[in-house]
Amino acid sequence: MGKLSRYFILLVLVLAGKRVVAQQLTDSLLNLQQCLDIGIKNNLVIKQTAAQMEAARIYWQQARENLLPSLNGDASQSFSQGRSLNPFTNGYLDQPITSGNYGLSSSLVLSSGLTLQNSIKQTSLAYQAGKMDFEQAKNDLTLNLIIAYLQVLSGEDQLVLARTQASVSQSQLERAEVLSKEGAIPPQQLYDLKGQVATDQLSIINAQNSITIAKLNLLQMLNVPYRKDIKLQRQPGDNITPRYGDSAEQVYGVALNNFASVRSGTLKRQSAEKAVQVAKGALLPSLSLYGGLNTTYSSAAQRSILVNQTVVPTNQFIETAGGGRQTVYTTQSNYTGQNIPYVDQFRNNYRTNISLGLSIPILNYFQNRNKVSLAKLSLQTARDVEQTNQLQLKVNVDKAYDNMTAAYERYQLILTQTEAFTESFRIAEARFNAGASTSVDFLIVKGNLDRAKTNLINARYDYLIRTRILDYYQGKLAL
Repeated sequence: MGKLSRYFILLVLVLAGKRVVAQQLTDSLLNLQQCLDIGIKNNLVIKQTAAQMEAARIYWQQARENLLPSLNGDASQSFSQGRSLNPFTNGYLDQPITSGNYGLSSSLVLSSGLTLQNSIKQTSLAYQAGKMDFEQAKNDLTLNLIIAYLQVLSGEDQLVLARTQASVSQSQLERAEVLSKEGAIPPQQLYDLKGQVATDQLSIINAQNSITIAKLNLLQMLNVPYRKDIKLQRQPGDNITPRYGDSAEQVYGVALNNFASVRSGTLKRQSAEKAVQVAKGALLPSLSLYGGLNTTYSSAAQRSILVNQTVVPTNQFIETAGGGRQTVYTTQSNYTGQNIPYVDQFRNNYRTNISLGLSIPILNYFQNRNKVSLAKLSLQTARDVEQTNQLQLKVNVDKAYDNMTAAYERYQLILTQTEAFTESFRIAEARFNAGASTSVDFLIVKGNLDRAKTNLINARYDYLIRTRILDYYQGKLAL
């Protein structure tokens, strides 16, 4: 597959991903699972963590591939004029010469103090830690999205309550206006109720503004443009507030084994231990196997070709009888020079070599020993981070559990308070309608009930959020 084709497919996938997000936001109603899917797909922190995890995987892959032999090819072509060395005969010629050298070389590390093997283990552990970091980033985003989602729902409940309160006040105001025209009530009661209606309308505006801000925060986490018409589907368990079943020690015990950041710290410490072994391996001798294949070409390379044979006299004579001499003749072979073809030179000049190389580190500016010292410092830092993560996890779990307990107790007390104020308001409303109490008394009782209901909504969602935080530490965030 060509590079252009790969780029085209990648572009199609990116545009398809964007189209999926856009389709998910065309609906005016979103549920929590859709929000989580969009957030994990779009969130920039998640993307950065995913890129870091992929880089760690590539380092691990490279560490394994370092066990393979290397293979490199080289080629050079040169042109010379004047008095030049003929690479074919190693003699000098005064003519233009074109020459070339071609070769393949390979090497394989046979022994290197187990640095390659330890490097594989080190990068593998680093990759596993990277996956835990990616999982932690997704868990953090999930928790924040759930909290933001519940805050929107809490704002909507507050808005419903504010409108209900305003409706009650408006009904009382309409009744008071009729009675005021008949002179059955003093003007003060009418103006008190008008003021209460204005107060309830202000509560509606504040609740609407709170919903807008909560939606802005939620959609910002999703990394999508704000839409005013977005509605959120209510969760089945929003109105259920049972007491959390696990104890703080149980939560911590599960979190210590499953919490992604703690597991990441442990894996990074183990990777740092292997890094020390890799650094120590550089202090030991290394043994490598080398091999090569080479050939050459020269435009001055020639071979002799037999043209013919002729009989020629020599400078030697044979004495004959009677004192005469006869010339001695010999056969002479006549040759001509012919350039050797490129392919023949490439084949005939072929040569191979193989060798073993032993490298013994003796004195290299103490670089290897300093690398060992630095690796040990990194290991100590990793150990400290691992212990800090575990201690901080214990503090966070205890704090989250105490907050959950307080939120549950607060909810139960406010629930009892709301029930009492509801009955008190029922009696006060009946007395006010019968003219047996003043508007001041009625508004005091109504204000108590309104505040209690508002606090009840806040307490219920606060408890829901606290339970989700404990689920987060145990790796079982409920959707």
